[in-house]
Amino acid sequence: KDIAEYLALRSSNDLIRKVAGDWLLTMFTNAAGKANRAGAAIQVSTEDTHRFKVGNANMVGMRLSLGSGVRQLLVEVGWPRTPRDGFISGGGLACGNIKHVGIKPANEELRLVLDDTGTPAWVVMSKHEVHNVAAKPRELPRLHEANVKKHVAILLADSRNPRTRP
Repeated sequence: KDIAEYLALRSSNDLIRKVAGDWLLTMFTNAAGKANRAGAAIQVSTEDTHRFKVGNANMVGMRLSLGSGVRQLLVEVGWPRTPRDGFISGGGLACGNIKHVGIKPANEELRLVLDDTGTPAWVVMSKHEVHNVAAKPRELPRLHEANVKKHVAILLADSRNPRTRP
């Protein structure tokens, strides 16, 4: 009975992770598509077997790359798949990163958490966060469409012209 319950929970959590990860990448892909229809030339590519580290844990998942000129925005999402991969320190179902190559202050680390009602949400981890997501997911800022638009604007900003920086 215990094994059956564990497998059911794991299957349920994997479905939540997959849907939430797809949603996150789709938000960025849609924002890039909208920018391209307005004249931007963002190049989009994906990698389905991407590995990255968060703390001491190895995440396995997907990566979306958005490129504009020399700038690149990487969106990673994944979770540990085997015991050897480790675990998500502080809780959470999955991890994500939004990385601006060469613009480190614009990067954000994400965690997928379940709120009090059981609804999954991507939360933005503070750079000074203690990483104890399980204890206080309600207090962490959630990722919204406005965050995604901000990151695409950073990607498209002309670094030579300070007036075009977001």
